[in-house]
Amino acid sequence: MRVLVTGASGFLGRAVAAGISAAGHEVRTFQRRPSGLPGVEDVHGSITTLADTPYAGLAYAVSGMDAVVHLAAKVSLTGDPAEFEAVNVGGTGAVLQASKDAGVSRFVYVSSPSVAHSGNSIMGSDALPASPEHARGDYARTKARAELLALAADAPGFSVVAVRPHLVWGPGDTQLVDRIVERARSGRLPLLGHGAALIDTTYVANAASAIHAALDAAKRVHGRSYVITNGEPRPVAELLAGICGAANVAAPAWRVPASAARAAGSLIEAVWRRRPRVDEPPMTRFLAEQLSTAHWFDQRRTRADLDWTPAVSLDEGFERLAAYYRTAP
Repeated sequence: MRVLVTGASGFLGRAVAAGISAAGHEVRTFQRRPSGLPGVEDVHGSITTLADTPYAGLAYAVSGMDAVVHLAAKVSLTGDPAEFEAVNVGGTGAVLQASKDAGVSRFVYVSSPSVAHSGNSIMGSDALPASPEHARGDYARTKARAELLALAADAPGFSVVAVRPHLVWGPGDTQLVDRIVERARSGRLPLLGHGAALIDTTYVANAASAIHAALDAAKRVHGRSYVITNGEPRPVAELLAGICGAANVAAPAWRVPASAARAAGSLIEAVWRRRPRVDEPPMTRFLAEQLSTAHWFDQRRTRADLDWTPAVSLDEGFERLAAYYRTAP
């Protein structure tokens, strides 16, 4: 197939584009920065405009493509609500419309389990319906709206699948792993509550292969949403210790009551809204909920429908992460 991958300069997007290319498909990427991938065609531009120049816009990027994997999004704990709306909802709408206009037949929308997380524990659930009304924070709310928009576009000749990789991590991850390591190294990483909440995560190679599997299965499973994880829930304290151990830094040893962290997160969010900053807040209510409540998922439908199983276990992932940190600058 000829496949367009949006957002391929990001951590997961790069892995997805590389995996699809390695499988023998012709890959084109679309994002604002170079993907850095050999053997793919980079097109630079923004998903919030249909065309930046005649040869560097979304309309050109989707031309001649058989399939689109849409990962480009604004991912942050805080920020201007209008920007989340423009990129995550408006941008997704633009990519969907451009794809239909170009005759694309398969569309994989990369969503997030946060679209169906209301702040309570999730224990063994499948992919619950996306709910913008109950999702926590601007990122989750706009991703929920975008997922509903994508699935509503599913139609004969245009097969849409939504996939929700959960807490993707691995070597080179700056969103999750590097932040955990930096905070642990500086003594600013506490455990919330007892650190016993069971949490699913996804090693990056597994997330990428699952998205590729969804692309292959799109015409058979279209119109559906799937959560993707390693299927190995672990206590949050054990996960943090594994990441810290791989980077050779001390795991968090001090604790903060979960209720106090949630209250502090709400206060910090309010401060960030009044005085916008370019850095990420040290805590938000959403982050406090994520670190203190269980969220693990039933993977049986995902694996059966997509004909997919994760190839890299959590323990092997920690070993790969340790090898990376031994050689990383």
